[in-house]
Formats: sequence, structure tokens, C-alpha cells
Amino acid sequence: MAHSPFENNTALKPEVAKPKLPPMFKVMLLNDDYTPMEFVVECIERFFNKSREQATQIMLKVHTEGVGVCGIYSQDIAETKMNQVLNYANELQHPLQCVVDPA
Repeated sequence: MAHSPFENNTALKPEVAKPKLPPMFKVMLLNDDYTPMEFVVECIERFFNKSREQATQIMLKVHTEGVGVCGIYSQDIAETKMNQVLNYANELQHPLQCVVDPA
């Protein structure tokens, strides 16, 4: 009985070892009714290295949709940025919330 040339073809190929990339995480700001828009823009510029225009666009997304992604990073960087935002907002007594989610 003849075998199809496609049968078990993938099982016979040696696995190509690709370097495994670390899982990535989205850093997001959540909307609230108290944090001034200007402060949100400042946080995005300061902690996510965005231009004024980019920061304003993200802030407007937070304002209109309730959440905005500021950037996607490896877990340790994402958590560091989240903590920087939360600490800075807390220092200035703004209730701004920042969260990390798998990308």
C-alpha cells in the first residue's frame, strides 16, 4: 500500500528551536471622574515616553472608552511602569488607576 507523501510529514521534520520570547503585558490606564485630563497626559508622556499628541490620543481613549493602552512590555517592565504611575498619582492625590494585563 502506497503512503501519501503528505502523511506524517510534519512529525518527521526536526523542530526548529526558536528563542522563546517572554510573555508581553499591556499597561492600561482606567478612567475615573476625578483625575484631571492634563495629569493623565503628563503621566503618559513621563512614564511611557509618548509625544504630547500620542499622550493626548491615549488620554481621550481612556476618557471615552474607559480604558487606554499606554504600551506593551515584558512583565517586569510593565509592572514597574504600573507602579510608577500609581505612586506618582498617589503622591499628587489623584485616584488614577493603572493595570497590567497579558497582551
